[in-house]
Amino acid sequence: MKKLVCLLMFGSAMSFAASDAIKRIDEAATVFHEINAAPDKGIPRDLMERAKCVAIIPGVKKGGFVVGAQYGKGVMTCRVANGWSGPSTVRLEGGSIGAQIGGGESDVILVVLNDKGARKLMESKFTLGGEGAVMAGPVGRQASANTDALMTAEILSYARSRGAFAGITLNGSTLRPDNEDNEKIYGKAVDHKDILMGKVPRPEVATPLYNALGSLPNEHESTERSRTVPKQ
Repeated sequence: MKKLVCLLMFGSAMSFAASDAIKRIDEAATVFHEINAAPDKGIPRDLMERAKCVAIIPGVKKGGFVVGAQYGKGVMTCRVANGWSGPSTVRLEGGSIGAQIGGGESDVILVVLNDKGARKLMESKFTLGGEGAVMAGPVGRQASANTDALMTAEILSYARSRGAFAGITLNGSTLRPDNEDNEKIYGKAVDHKDILMGKVPRPEVATPLYNALGSLPNEHESTERSRTVPKQ
């Protein structure tokens, strides 16, 4: 009897952990949809049409004022031949969010603009601001996405806090995959890079995320949706 109770408790705990990982996908979808619901305040559409990958980390919690440590879990997806890859759960740790946004908890979005940036975020660990051209992104439909800085940037960073949405700097923060949560989502051990390169079948639970990524105000059809992430 005790063994049966233990098995039931273990099964219940695993089920809760899986639902928590899936809930993170829903939260990421909600954050992206809310931020871009107002086209004059969201991420410029032409940037999203160029995006190779997107990482969405809801509710990043800040630590001490002096240290500025932070922690959050979210998801990342990349463009593949048939749309977007399956989501890979990621952790944002350490470093600091630029003072532009303020607030004690922020929703963070990273928009990857080229193959080089995509390859870096497919690594087992990537330091934002330390290993790549990461810069604060422009906001709004009228924002220019053709400046020299944006043309050379690999990754654009944004954050929403207390209703305000702006491009922000991320200094010393690391982004790494959460392999345990990915296993809960896909039902088996899967590789972060394989997920983002479209080698792992997309889970149905990610449908809300794909819907959100496709819900930007439709000024014109993208001509780049079939562009793929680089093959290794």
